[in-house]
Amino acid sequence: MQSRLNSNRIGSISSGRWLEHSRHRFLVAILVGGLSGFGFAPYFMLPLAFFGLCALALMIRQSRSVFAAFLVGWAFGLGQFIVGLNWITESFAVEAERFGVLAWPAVIILSAFLAVFPAIAAMAARCLGGRSSGALIVLPATWAMAEMARGAILTGFPWNLIGYIWGFSDEVLQTVSVVGIYGLGLITIFAAAMPILIIEKFRLGGLRTALVLILTPLVVFAVLWPAGKWRLDAADIAENGERVRIVQPNIPQTQKWEPSEARGILEKLHALGTSGDGSRPLYVIWPETAYPFLFETDREIPPILLAAIPSGGLLITGVVREVAGRSPEDPALLNSLLALDDKGGVIADYDKVRLVPFGEFTPFKSVLGAMKMTIGDIDYSPGRSDLPIQLAGLPAARILICYEAIFPRVGNDNARWILNITNDAWFGLSAGPYQHFLAARVRAIEAGLPLIRAANSGISAIVDGYGRVKDLLPLNVSGVIDGALPAPVKSEIVFVRLGNKPLVAIMALLVAAGAITQRGSGRNGWTARVSVD
Repeated sequence: MQSRLNSNRIGSISSGRWLEHSRHRFLVAILVGGLSGFGFAPYFMLPLAFFGLCALALMIRQSRSVFAAFLVGWAFGLGQFIVGLNWITESFAVEAERFGVLAWPAVIILSAFLAVFPAIAAMAARCLGGRSSGALIVLPATWAMAEMARGAILTGFPWNLIGYIWGFSDEVLQTVSVVGIYGLGLITIFAAAMPILIIEKFRLGGLRTALVLILTPLVVFAVLWPAGKWRLDAADIAENGERVRIVQPNIPQTQKWEPSEARGILEKLHALGTSGDGSRPLYVIWPETAYPFLFETDREIPPILLAAIPSGGLLITGVVREVAGRSPEDPALLNSLLALDDKGGVIADYDKVRLVPFGEFTPFKSVLGAMKMTIGDIDYSPGRSDLPIQLAGLPAARILICYEAIFPRVGNDNARWILNITNDAWFGLSAGPYQHFLAARVRAIEAGLPLIRAANSGISAIVDGYGRVKDLLPLNVSGVIDGALPAPVKSEIVFVRLGNKPLVAIMALLVAAGAITQRGSGRNGWTARVSVD
């Protein structure tokens, strides 16, 4: 009897149905989701990411019901987001006495909310594809839909989209110039589900199963990499001729808004911006909120700030300023970029459009009260336009202030380069600044535009329109980068012209194919079994 029980148990495990019967199914989903989180920057542990995604696909396929698939997707997302977003705890340490106790609860609550999106993707795949292999065919489409929704619902938070696990390879990242980062995510999920489809098709076992699981993502990489390599080898990047200086002052966040530190901060910015001989660039760029005072347009600027502006050139800096025309009882702030000429005049400006919830404003403030982590209780107000700005002597620039760099953008706004200013000092030496920098690089590839990035504590860089880093200042150092502004990519960018239209067509085909597969499996009365021994 015992032998028979053992035999049945082994048979159940070998058929992959342990995932269905295990009482620890939920914990397994959290675990593999957490492992997949190590696929993101700066770790890029691709095998762990694919293992986690492959396990997710199998668990969705084996789910007894649509609701069970939802729970599996939610648990997976919870694990992935907790690992991928743990850097957020660093920001709570800036004012630890006020917010420190909230650090991990905030990350867990945020992860639990974001996990709803992969949960919906899993549920939709199970609903549309059933328990047949159709669920695996549909999953890449529903995952891409869920990621697009995550980037749009409420304020949107498209951080660590699954396509970013390829961030270690400039070659593979070229794919986003055709299908965007959501499209690369779809390809990634399809590659993760493919081993299960292959194993089901041929009923493989033992070593052959292991080889399929290992080789499938390598084959996908072997397809994407040569195409990207060919694109990079054919690249012909000229320079616009304009030279810029990027200033990275590395001001600790704990000092940034201390009144006693303001003068010293301004002196440091001035010293870095004016260092070197007379051949220094005419265009100096300081990071987000670099100016350590409230900027008031109707007041004369301090002499030390005026002295930091190159003669005949521009100082481009992040500032905080008040919204004009508001009553003293209802003030609001703007997170702005200003271009100042050598007379101290503001010749161009841009106000941040996408604001950080609980960082720059409190959602549902009438209910929650003032709950934001930046200094003071006054909320920031969003800008009215995200059109390019024209800077004297420079081509039209698309401005991305901090958080705005994580949002994929469709279409052509006639910009010739991207200027991203940010303050990642909130996040110390954690994974956050690396993930943020990668997102900014992908914006350059999507648009075929060079990127100039000025970050308070790093990572500052000059990046060409193919996402390749030409020069860089790492985290936690002070310094400057002097370099020429690269020209845009000469060839037409498919993603700029067509946007997500090809992706939507692919998603529709996958959903249709999955539904057909489910109906075919139902008519034949066949339920596929997976061998994973």
